[in-house]
Amino acid sequence: MYRAPRIDPDERRRITAPVRPRPPARPAPARSRRRWWLLKWTIILTVWGAIAGGLGLLWFAWDLPRPEAALDAARRPSLTLEDRSGQIFATFGDVVGDPLRLSDLPPYLPAAAVSVEDRRFWSHAGLDLIGIARAGFVNLRAGRVVQGGSTITQQVAKNLFLTNARTFRRKVQEVLLTLWLERHFTKQEILEIWLNRVYLGSGAWGVDAAAKLYFGVSARRVTLWQAAVIAGLPRAPSRFSPRVDPAAAAARGREVLAAMAETGAITQEQAQAASAQIAFPTRPGTAAGWFSDWASEKAEALMTPGADAVLRTTLDLRMQTVVETKLAAILDGPGAAVNAGQAAVVVLEAATGAVRAMAGGRDYRASPFNRAVLARRQPGSSFKPFVWLAALEKGARPDDIVLDAPIRIGTWSPSNFEGRFRGEITLEEALAHSVNTASVRLLLQVGGPRVVAEVARRLGITDQLPANASLALGTGEVGLLELAGAYASFFNGGMLVKPTGLEAVQVEGKPLPLPRPAPTRVVDPDLAAMMVRMMAAVVSRGSGTAAALPGRLVAGKTGTTQDYRDAWFVGSTGGLVIGVWMGNDDNKPMKDVVGGSLPARLFHDIAQEIVR
Repeated sequence: MYRAPRIDPDERRRITAPVRPRPPARPAPARSRRRWWLLKWTIILTVWGAIAGGLGLLWFAWDLPRPEAALDAARRPSLTLEDRSGQIFATFGDVVGDPLRLSDLPPYLPAAAVSVEDRRFWSHAGLDLIGIARAGFVNLRAGRVVQGGSTITQQVAKNLFLTNARTFRRKVQEVLLTLWLERHFTKQEILEIWLNRVYLGSGAWGVDAAAKLYFGVSARRVTLWQAAVIAGLPRAPSRFSPRVDPAAAAARGREVLAAMAETGAITQEQAQAASAQIAFPTRPGTAAGWFSDWASEKAEALMTPGADAVLRTTLDLRMQTVVETKLAAILDGPGAAVNAGQAAVVVLEAATGAVRAMAGGRDYRASPFNRAVLARRQPGSSFKPFVWLAALEKGARPDDIVLDAPIRIGTWSPSNFEGRFRGEITLEEALAHSVNTASVRLLLQVGGPRVVAEVARRLGITDQLPANASLALGTGEVGLLELAGAYASFFNGGMLVKPTGLEAVQVEGKPLPLPRPAPTRVVDPDLAAMMVRMMAAVVSRGSGTAAALPGRLVAGKTGTTQDYRDAWFVGSTGGLVIGVWMGNDDNKPMKDVVGGSLPARLFHDIAQEIVR
């Protein structure tokens, strides 16, 4: 019998033990080096890429402005001139309104801005890729740029902080600032910044400035259609400005109303009703350039250089428009036939000296020289009231007699315009008919030219006056504004008047005190009343009948210089003093134009329209 050999237990365990796999062979040396090289350079490039990216961002952000200064973005200092009612009629630099919160505005104004500028404003994080794609598609289909892709936040970033350069670096900076704004400001705050700082044409920055400039109201009180017009301006402020192209502004406003209806901000019915209401107020046909220059110069000493200022002036735009319209009509009509090339007019309140209208010539753009303020011309017989007042102060009265007869002073012998002498006449008749011989006699009786010159200076005439008897005939040179201001003392009961164009001044939002001279009496009230009586006779039956207004008291005085080089009428009705001068800049004679003809007629035409 066969027997298997005995196996040692240790041997059995060795034989039955599981077979272990052999360890893998070590890779070849070249293969290992390649893997290590790839890993090393991956790490190196990642590190250097991160460094380069960081340096790139640092380079892009190196000259970024401080975003915290969002509401203090640099701009030109502004000077805004308002008329007596608060309507803006002239601006210099940039116009800025009051800073407003969303809660200050009617809800449809910010809604209009969002509807037309950035419909996804409330949902995106500053960058609207969907909006960019949509704008690109719309522009491609239209064949021109009709829709922008920038969000409101992007507009705040680029308009407040960056230049207009179209570079890649600027675009990256815009993105960085946009993200910063979205992180540090709420959506409401970003929209407020945009509404207060966006440029809206004609020098207006912000919706409040635009509302005041275009509609004469605060943005707090704009209507729906006005809000739509304002919201439509940022796309092309110059083209859509109501002051530049009212028709284009109206069409753009209707586009905004349609967009608001599409977004559900308003109903279709509201959009249609508001579209039908779009009608811009008729702008006065004037920039009141001469008045603007004069009032700004007067305010200059009160203002801080480089600061924003708002001047509430005494100007009445309605009166200003009437003055410029009537002046142009006279010069272009009857004035053209008699070589009357220029004219100037001032309208001021007799009681206060507040200048309500001023025209320094026929066309400010053609000649901004202010003939009402800066020109010095001989007043002729319009200077005679100072002679008559001097006589009253010496005890004469309107019914007293003065001799109208030839008079000789050395080699000089004045004559009358009419070429005849009346003999003994009253002071009233002598003034009414502008009798030259009577004026010279009165000047001599009161003490000579020094006394009369002192009377004129007391009433506000500052120019040097001749120290001879010819002063009685107005041979000195005066300015129209000063002469009208001096006449005001006759018509206000004898109080000194200094013509003024300012009612209030604000610098950086703070009111400045205006110097208000204390009331000063310069003429006895009884004597002032006598002067009015005698000057009323000038208009009712004397040399100034062309200035008469049926049913109204009109008093004034005509003036004509030698060879018809200057013609004047200064008078008053309804509490207003209106001064008129006509002549030529080169001092050429007009053809038979006297103070009682075209100047008195222009006074009449203006007074008839402005006095109520």
